[in-house]
Amino acid sequence: MNWKRWLCVLTCAGLLSGQALALPEMGGLKAKSAALYAADGTPLYGYHADDQLQPASVTKIMTMLLTMEAVDSGKIKLTDLVTGSAYAASMGGTQIWLKEGEQLTVDEMLKAIAVGSANDCAVAMAEHLAGSEDSFVELMNTRAQELGCTGTTFVNANGLDTGGKKTLTTAHDLALISVELLKHPKIIEYTSIWMDTIRNGQFGLANTNKMLKKYDGMIGLKTGYISEAGFCISAAAKREGLTLIAVVMAAPDKDARTADASQLLNYGFANFAAYTPDVSVACADLPVVLGKQECVSVICDAPDTITIEKERLEGITVAYDRPDEVSAPIAQGEQIGTARVLDAQGEVLREIPLRAGCDVERQGFWDVLGLLCQAAGSGRQNSK
Repeated sequence: MNWKRWLCVLTCAGLLSGQALALPEMGGLKAKSAALYAADGTPLYGYHADDQLQPASVTKIMTMLLTMEAVDSGKIKLTDLVTGSAYAASMGGTQIWLKEGEQLTVDEMLKAIAVGSANDCAVAMAEHLAGSEDSFVELMNTRAQELGCTGTTFVNANGLDTGGKKTLTTAHDLALISVELLKHPKIIEYTSIWMDTIRNGQFGLANTNKMLKKYDGMIGLKTGYISEAGFCISAAAKREGLTLIAVVMAAPDKDARTADASQLLNYGFANFAAYTPDVSVACADLPVVLGKQECVSVICDAPDTITIEKERLEGITVAYDRPDEVSAPIAQGEQIGTARVLDAQGEVLREIPLRAGCDVERQGFWDVLGLLCQAAGSGRQNSK
């Protein structure tokens, strides 16, 4: 995707408008493709970001995503044992020399995948989750489609070429998968490890992502390299509450990969900031008409942060569109208003639904009659 098309995407996303000032141009990148995203899913920059290329071991961000989803859903536990198969043990490239029948915990497998980029452990984890790597690949491709990845086809769990088949994806799609992976905060405990061990301290791991020591705020995520793919990375960094993801594909060498990822992240941190809207006023309880309770609590789907150009931060306000009262019945989760985050020119940056925090039943005939009787009795007592 070229820069003009990405400018259109940003405009539609509400980040840029005709009145917004133009951001500075990005310097020349050496990679064939790149993308810069905020962790909230906001696209910030793209360079041939829809070109289909091989991701090499950056493929493993999807393997890690499916693993973390299984852990967080309770399907598996980090203490579960994963048994290496003969097939998993046969993987070439970067590996921990997994033996057939050897058992490691899910925790150790994640360390080996995230830190050491172990191809054998990626396949063993795939087999543990889906029964076979082929079945796991189906899950990978289904999940990619669910995330809106239109240019991605996975063929295995680790990114190696397999029998002439090649995983193809785009910088845009890898960014979307990375955004989803970061929704599982525990993954950072693995991707940010510099050095560690597995097998009771008998096997050392050193992170393939050397940017952990070279770039301030780096928290992961995954590097990749095979000769046909070139040098790739999905690099996540966090500063002052803003988390950015820089995807670089097909860089000519490691230094170019690091330089391009650093340039993308520097661009993002220089020009964008994370803004946290205060919608507490909009979440005050609302009176309920003809309800079995007098008020309903109000909750909102407020994001943790909104990614915005730094020069638009001044003058941001939050406006509320909510009624003075609502009528029963009310269902929990029902939208009963909207909060709008506005810039200084009144442009809407984000709309946040306000929802009912609980069910409120409508009063029936006997409920109303009872209240009338209570009111009448109270009136008689007061007249005495």
